[in-house]
Amino acid sequence: MTDLEIRPLRDGDPELISGAMSAIGWNKPLSQYQRYQAEQRAGTRDILVATVDGEYAGYVTVRWESPYEPFGGIPEIQDFNVLPSLRRRGIGSALMDAAEALVAERSPVVGIGVGLYPDYGQAQRMYVRRGYLPDGRGLIYGGRQVAPMEMIRNDDDATLMFTKQLR
Repeated sequence: MTDLEIRPLRDGDPELISGAMSAIGWNKPLSQYQRYQAEQRAGTRDILVATVDGEYAGYVTVRWESPYEPFGGIPEIQDFNVLPSLRRRGIGSALMDAAEALVAERSPVVGIGVGLYPDYGQAQRMYVRRGYLPDGRGLIYGGRQVAPMEMIRNDDDATLMFTKQLR
């Protein structure tokens, strides 16, 4: 890796990112990135894009008002992705550094959620190493706390929520 750049989402990126996600078999439609771009323009979300030698490598978003009610007022890092072929090269850490720095300008705390099945294993480990701590509410499904003995599906809506003190 020679030239890593972290920059805001810009025109042309929605098509580029959606195409890259489709190429690796991930269902991330163009409409998602177009919505992100509209939210960035409205100031409700910031999207940081990583490129290596000018080529798309990954992105992360900061949602300034988390939909997760217990975070009330805590910005949330969401939808963090680095292309699998480029992982373990510091790109994800650089994206997280940039997202945390952005949040620290406005909040002393940041939140993040992580899925529970093995595809999220690297992210789970990364967040703990970066100092994120579980919020203590246990398993969350679709934004709500799962009651003891309740059965849920282990999909992308099953998460554990974390926070980190930034300052």
